[in-house]
Amino acid sequence: MASLETPVCDFGRPAPDFALPGTDGKIWTRDACAGERGLLVMFICNHCPYVKAVRERIVRDARELIALGIGCVAVMSNDPQDYPEDSFENMRRVAEQFRFHFPYLLDESQAVAKAYEAVCTPDFFGYNAALELQYRGRLDASRKDTAPDDAKRDLFEAMEQVARIGIGPDRQIPSIGCSIKWKTR
Repeated sequence: MASLETPVCDFGRPAPDFALPGTDGKIWTRDACAGERGLLVMFICNHCPYVKAVRERIVRDARELIALGIGCVAVMSNDPQDYPEDSFENMRRVAEQFRFHFPYLLDESQAVAKAYEAVCTPDFFGYNAALELQYRGRLDASRKDTAPDDAKRDLFEAMEQVARIGIGPDRQIPSIGCSIKWKTR
């Protein structure tokens, strides 16, 4: 399993639109997911140890960001034929088990991951109210193991700043995780 780091934030890059099915049975678009102060798009999956180490923190941070006017959405773009743990049924189970209060969407064609240039799970894209990229970094210092409880909350603090002033921090530490499992057929 290769681990990858996300590229440096391309400040101002617009958020690509999408229309994807959610585990709640609805079709979700970018604009339906956005909040009045911005949008956090998270590429995650069910099987990745890097995601498993931070699922509870993702839920916590998303809950607090939604209260600040930042809409949150999670997208699963892996090939579930090669990674059955990432199947749509298992996505539903994980969303229920971890009480996702944000849409968890299936990117079956992988077109959305390609449009965002997602490289790994987790991969975080934080946008301001104009849907311009302001954050492309890590959640916190967690790797395959969860960081200590008092770890700096990089993603939350960056998006809190975006909610307040519309601009992300200059200094951002890349996220690290498993590569997106691209279809080969």
